[in-house]
Amino acid sequence: MTPDGEDAAPRLRAAARELAEIAHTLREASAHATAALADPRVAAAACRAPQAGWRAQRSLARAITNPAGLGWAPAGGVLGVLGAKVGGLAGAASLPVSIMITSLRLRIAAVALAGPALTEDPPVRRLIEAASEGQADVVGALRALVRDRGGARALTVLSPVFSEILALRALLDRNPLNDHTAWLIATGMGAATADPLTGLSNRVIARLDRGRGAAVRAEPTGPEAARFCREASLLGLLGDLIAIGTSGRALILTVRGPDGVERYVLLAPGMRMGAPDGASPADLLGAFSATVLDSGPYSRSLAKAIADHRIPAGADLALIGHSAGGAAVMSLSQDAALNARYRLTHVIAIGSPIDFKAPVNPATWVVSITNQHDIIPSLDGQGAGNCFAEQPGRYVVDYADPTHLFPACHSLEQYAANVEHDLPEARAHIERQLAPYNGPVVDRRLYQLYDDARRPAGFPFLTVASRVEPTPDGPVKLPVCTSDAAALTAWFTVDAASAAAVLGDAVPVRAGGRSLVALDVRDHRESTLGPHHEVTLGVLVHDPWCPRPVGVWRDLRRPPQWRGAGLWTLATALSTPAAAAAHRNLWSEHAFTVPIHVRLNSRTAALTVGALETRALTFSGPLGPSNRSRSGEPVLYSTRADATLRSVVHAQGPSRLHLAPRARLHVGDGDHPLADALRTLGLDGARPFLCCRSPHQLLRRDAGAHVFPT
Repeated sequence: MTPDGEDAAPRLRAAARELAEIAHTLREASAHATAALADPRVAAAACRAPQAGWRAQRSLARAITNPAGLGWAPAGGVLGVLGAKVGGLAGAASLPVSIMITSLRLRIAAVALAGPALTEDPPVRRLIEAASEGQADVVGALRALVRDRGGARALTVLSPVFSEILALRALLDRNPLNDHTAWLIATGMGAATADPLTGLSNRVIARLDRGRGAAVRAEPTGPEAARFCREASLLGLLGDLIAIGTSGRALILTVRGPDGVERYVLLAPGMRMGAPDGASPADLLGAFSATVLDSGPYSRSLAKAIADHRIPAGADLALIGHSAGGAAVMSLSQDAALNARYRLTHVIAIGSPIDFKAPVNPATWVVSITNQHDIIPSLDGQGAGNCFAEQPGRYVVDYADPTHLFPACHSLEQYAANVEHDLPEARAHIERQLAPYNGPVVDRRLYQLYDDARRPAGFPFLTVASRVEPTPDGPVKLPVCTSDAAALTAWFTVDAASAAAVLGDAVPVRAGGRSLVALDVRDHRESTLGPHHEVTLGVLVHDPWCPRPVGVWRDLRRPPQWRGAGLWTLATALSTPAAAAAHRNLWSEHAFTVPIHVRLNSRTAALTVGALETRALTFSGPLGPSNRSRSGEPVLYSTRADATLRSVVHAQGPSRLHLAPRARLHVGDGDHPLADALRTLGLDGARPFLCCRSPHQLLRRDAGAHVFPT
């Protein structure tokens, strides 16, 4: 920019501001005259004194329609909307609108002094001229620009004056619904309340983003943790924001300042990519509401994260956000309760639309860093062409990136690079202001943010009192819960003598000369023991205190808490060491870790236990037709440290009963307790007479209780 240009730009902005004030004053006069003309009391007075009354009404009507005065200028109320519609259809001129158009054109001219492409590029110049003169081919000019430059480059070139072009178009089209938004943009008196093109209310759309906000502690990935800064600084904090990315998470740091005092920093990233998902407050809808509303799910979820972090009352707190995160932290700074509890010292918004947001505490130092070619900061209606005074106590860094290609110029990586390499004076000034926060990071906590508190998995079935049980292999949370499992229980008959031989003191349930054996397969997809597969072989036995040869069948129909009969566990195969250790410490010493592959669907089952060369068993084949049934809740007996334990697997979920399964069990050659028990029972090559399958189950199992007190 030449020295003359440096002097001219402020003068153009000053002239634009003065013209905007004049246009606003004239429009207010038009609104008062329109309101008086529509006032029923004026009409009633005209009826009482017809001559004077009608003369007054004629004067009011002439005041807002005289081409030599205000022009066609009805404004405000129903009459103003209808009058504006009629004037738009007739193409009538309005003095306030004409003056405001001149103001907007001066704003564009001021920006053009710094960016010659706005006036030297023919397609861009043609679009600006079409918008400022109210020509009908604005859409055609925009299409030509996009066709010639591409969508990204077209937005990049127009972004410094995007708000002004939208306001010009809204003032000159024939749609009265967007006039109020155009005046807000042109006068700088407030954020755009509606879409400048259609007039559709922004708040109507923003209020679709509902939720009280929620924050759940999360763990960073290894690569993320490796990128976190050890010493807090402006660039270090921006690096942490870059590390967590736009993943719907937020980060809170505890920093020990140079004076030894611990202070806190909240980092809020930008919009999460993808369509609105109804879960993350940082999605597209959340970003929109964070811009339009003073409080939305994004800012409320950040407040929940701060509350969970247990920041001491009165502590210093700084908020830093990018894009939608910047708008959200500015909304958070407007929270009176938050300001009453903490000392909110700094708010830094990067690439964010925050022109009409202000913190409750005027002592809070606000920084706004915006790239003139980044269109996102202008979504509230004010961009690089803004000619109005900045709010007091606000430090604005508005610059032009040499690359200035949108959306690349909106990325936090690009902003951080600009701050580090292209804006040394601004960076030094911000670093000086952030000096109390420069120091080692002593704690860091990551939060996953949600629109609302998440319904616990398996609620209410899995919502029970829990405890941590110490074991030789580490603590285990009890009861062990699985929120998503697939299950299959295959029932076989075996020789009663063979069953008695493997049981010891337990008494098998007999049906004639046969006993019942169950092969229970569970695919724990979501479990407190981690995802794992479980295969259990058990024999149906009588109540250990009172065998009932006849009454056992009635006993088996009782609820599990009253049932004495159950499955005696012979062996349990588990696919993970953690699950096997928990089983050995809580339920059965006959639990082993072995590779397991399970595939269950509505028609077939496929199960392999053991590696290829040491296969313990395979069970595969069609399951046949099925009927609906109730989920079984087995009572399990097992031995651990020479003690007999009883436990119940509480289950909830749909179940299907297969009455004629054609799947077959094959015992492998591997040396495994499960294979040994199957051979002893004579089940190699056997087919089950019944299978019970559940595609989705909730499971809950507590520690085993001693059957025979010592």
